[in-house]
Amino acid sequence: MKPMRSTSFFVDGLSSRQPIEGTVPRGFLRSETAYFTGKKSAMPSASPTPGTAQPGSSQANSFPDDVDTFPFPITKEIVLRGQERYNIFCSVCHGFTGNGDGMVVRRGFRRAASFNDDRLRQAPVGHFFDAMTNGWGAMPSYASQIAVQDRWAIIAYIRALQMSQQNLAAAAASPSPTPSPVPATGGHE
Repeated sequence: MKPMRSTSFFVDGLSSRQPIEGTVPRGFLRSETAYFTGKKSAMPSASPTPGTAQPGSSQANSFPDDVDTFPFPITKEIVLRGQERYNIFCSVCHGFTGNGDGMVVRRGFRRAASFNDDRLRQAPVGHFFDAMTNGWGAMPSYASQIAVQDRWAIIAYIRALQMSQQNLAAAAASPSPTPSPVPATGGHE
């Protein structure tokens, strides 16, 4: 059959056929749920129901289905790739330090979320993946623009940003020790 030509072989006269329902093109089998969705695998006993208390974690109730850990080991190269992608796609709204003060916010658009808020510092990595994939609040979906592996790299960089900003805040909050006065003379009185 030649594509887009008619034929008398099929009743509808079309030579091009729809794929059989459930057909998955090569390279598109998404069997690793955590990697491709940022969500935990559907296991009834493993995922808590929303609103139930989780021992030791108050944040677990907010994001019960999101994965807590990266689905692969994070390397320096991944974080650097994440920084590159973050600077391209995210910094215009979230700013270069993740404080939600990017260029479009300075120009009058709605303030973006600050990654340095406690709520997002404690959020599981799957929440960030879900927000990039499906959008969140005023943020649109970036699924068509950012590849899955780059979304995870951006999340790794966001975690690095959060750690750096937390360290800066801790250093600014702690008083620096004052040096003891040194006598102007040779130290003898």
